[in-house]
Amino acid sequence: MNRLLFGTGIALLTSAAHAADPVVVAEPEPMEYVRICEAYGVGFYYIPGTETCLKVGGYVRMDVGAGAFGLTNVADKSDPGFRFDPNLNDTYDMRARFQLRLDSRAETELGTLRTYAAINFQYETFADQEDYYSFNLTNTTDYLSIEHAYIELAGFRVGKTDSLFSTFTGYGGGVINDDIIGYGPYGTHQFAYGWGNDDGFGAAIALEVGDGDLVAPFLVPAFGDPNLYTIDSYVPHVVAGVGWQGAWGGASLVAGYDSVWEEGAVKARVDFYPTDRLALFAMAGWSSYDSDYLSRDYYYDSSGLHDFAVKDSPNYYAPWGGNWAVWAGGSFMLTDKATLNVQASYDQMEDFAIVANVAYEIVPNFVITPEIAYIDSFNDEFQAWNEYWDDRKVPSESWGFFVRAQANFGG
Repeated sequence: MNRLLFGTGIALLTSAAHAADPVVVAEPEPMEYVRICEAYGVGFYYIPGTETCLKVGGYVRMDVGAGAFGLTNVADKSDPGFRFDPNLNDTYDMRARFQLRLDSRAETELGTLRTYAAINFQYETFADQEDYYSFNLTNTTDYLSIEHAYIELAGFRVGKTDSLFSTFTGYGGGVINDDIIGYGPYGTHQFAYGWGNDDGFGAAIALEVGDGDLVAPFLVPAFGDPNLYTIDSYVPHVVAGVGWQGAWGGASLVAGYDSVWEEGAVKARVDFYPTDRLALFAMAGWSSYDSDYLSRDYYYDSSGLHDFAVKDSPNYYAPWGGNWAVWAGGSFMLTDKATLNVQASYDQMEDFAIVANVAYEIVPNFVITPEIAYIDSFNDEFQAWNEYWDDRKVPSESWGFFVRAQANFGG
């Protein structure tokens, strides 16, 4: 009996072993986790399967403006005859924006290869002026715009970004509306080269195409046609700058040449950091205009009445009025969450603006910034013309109110 049971057990085990032979347990596939890339700062990670580092970021923003920053002299749509005898109103200027930023870095035999893009998705209320007699009709629109899209390698940059004339010396301080008196142009196609050393010295040169994103004093398009600054031949605009940046502050100088109108402009800036909570700056610009500049002129076209500074020609790199302009201001950290920013500006055409705001961080990455501005022209001739045209002209003296809510993500 023992022999029989033992033999039966062996047979069962053998049978089970043969039945299990065809079953193969698959090995789990190796899982590739996202790796943090620390070489280029916070927020970068390796794209799986590559040695390229990527950072995804951006912000969501809401802007609301009133007064000089709002929509002025808009038609009263409740009046059936608004196109012929309008009752003019003022209202808010509002814009909601989502900006997506992509920043990639990869090491090559020529150094770091970088690509950067910032794309804006926007919804905005605006005043649609059809002609002089219809005045402004409020409307809304949504649109997409490319703020930056460029490639960098070995000190070279090619693509679309802000003009080197504006970025090399830095923008006009910490206020939002820093270009009421413009200090330079913004978006343009650019071919640039920059160099810097460990001692803080740097230099850069750029060839630029120019575009229509330029505004003269008091937010009036210079010479009425914003497309006068895009090159019309194979000769580009040229910008070059030199500067130094240290622990206590810095100094920079930049020059631009408008190849279309054969005009030049120079801008210099000094920064000073007395304490770790206070930053001050002063900036001055000069252009090659050769004219009176202490008066304004006016003209009509199919879209109505416009004004522009009296010049012998436009200048892409000098949107201020007259030969010269100055800007000064600073930022002071009131608390760990609140920063006070102030900027004052003045040009030879006697345009003056002072802007102040407080940027307050409600929670990390979410900032509310209320801002106020006073704008005036001390030019008596300009003020007399405004009194003649009453509310159909840009007022010589005005206040502007602005508030921005912005939440950042991804660095």
